Amino acid sequence: MNSWDVIIAGAGIIGVSLALELRERGAQVLVLDKGEPGAEASSAAAGMLAASDPETPVALRPLATESARMFPEYVSKIEGLAGFGIDFRRQGTIALMDRMAAPPPAYSPLSSDEFQRLEPSLGSQGRQPFYIQEDTVDPRLLMLAALAAARKQGVEVRGNTDVKTIRSRANNVEVETVAGVFTASAAVNCRGAWAGVPVRPRKGQMLYLQPEQRNLLAHVVHAPDVYIVPRSSGKILVGATVEDAGFDKTVSRSTIQELHQTAAAYLPDLQRAPMIESWAGLRPGTPDDLPLLGPAEIPGMFVAGGHFRNGILLAPVTARIMAEVITGKPPAIDISPFAVSRFCQSLME
Repeated sequence: MNSWDVIIAGAGIIGVSLALELRERGAQVLVLDKGEPGAEASSAAAGMLAASDPETPVALRPLATESARMFPEYVSKIEGLAGFGIDFRRQGTIALMDRMAAPPPAYSPLSSDEFQRLEPSLGSQGRQPFYIQEDTVDPRLLMLAALAAARKQGVEVRGNTDVKTIRSRANNVEVETVAGVFTASAAVNCRGAWAGVPVRPRKGQMLYLQPEQRNLLAHVVHAPDVYIVPRSSGKILVGATVEDAGFDKTVSRSTIQELHQTAAAYLPDLQRAPMIESWAGLRPGTPDDLPLLGPAEIPGMFVAGGHFRNGILLAPVTARIMAEVITGKPPAIDISPFAVSRFCQSLME
C-alpha cells in the first residue's frame, strides 16, 4: 500500500504524537524517518515540562500552558497503549534565580527553612529559591512508548526512509523517498532540525550521573547556569548547552566536565558521582524561537516543527491542533503567531 490519508515525515515525538491523534480520528497514517525512529532530539531531551519558564516567548505561553494541562491525560493514554511506564514525575521544580531578577507569577518564593526541608543536600549559591509546580518525563521512555502505542493502533512507522521532496499532484501529495514514491491526501513535515529553512539545529550537550544515594534529589533544579533533573531510577541528568554548531553532535569532554562541576557546586554529592553517559542533541530552532504550525505553501502540505527546547512539552497540544487543521477544522487555539508564511518559505519543496 503506497497511498495513505496522511504521511508524516519525521518520527520524533511531534510526528508520532500527531500520527496517534490522526489515527484516533480514523486516518490511515504512515510515518517515515531518515534514521532510527525517535533517536534524535526527542530522545536526547531532558524532559522538563517547563510551561512557566521565563525564557519561553510570550506568544508561546498559551500553547505551553495548555499542553502542560493536557500532559497527564496524554501520558495515561500512551502508557495504557504501550503497556509500560514513562517515569512521569510531578514533584515540581526549584528555580534558583539571581536576586535582582523578577520571578514569573507561577514562582512561589521559598524561605531558607522551606528550601532546606525540600532539598537538604542542595545549596543555593546565593540565589533566591522558588518553587514551581512543573512535571517531568523521561523522554527516552516516552519516545519508546509513543512508538509502541502508534504501532499498536495501526500506524505504520518506517525507519531509514529519508524523505527527499514533497510535492503537490492533482488531488493528492507525492512524497519522494529513498525507498520510492508514496501518495497521500496530506503530508506533514515533522523533521525537527532537518525540516529545512528557516529551521536550524541548536546543539545541546548533557550527561547522566549515578550518585550513590538513590533519592539524593526529589525536585528538578533550574539555575541560570545549569539544570539538574532526577529520574526515579536514581540517575540524575545535568544539562545543557545551547550551541550553534550546525549538525555536529560531537560531545566535548571539557564541556561535559564543566556541566558536572557546575551541578556539583549546587549539589556537592554529585562531585563524586560517576558519569555514566554523555550525549548531544540537535534542537530545531527558528529565528524567533517560535514553532512552525499549519499549512505550507504547497497544497496539501503542512508543517509542525521548530519547537526548539519545548518539543516534549508541546507534543500533546501540537498533535491536537495539527490534527484539527489537517482535517479541516478550526484549531481550538490561535496558531497565527506560528504561521509558516511568516518566513515566506516552502519547506521540503
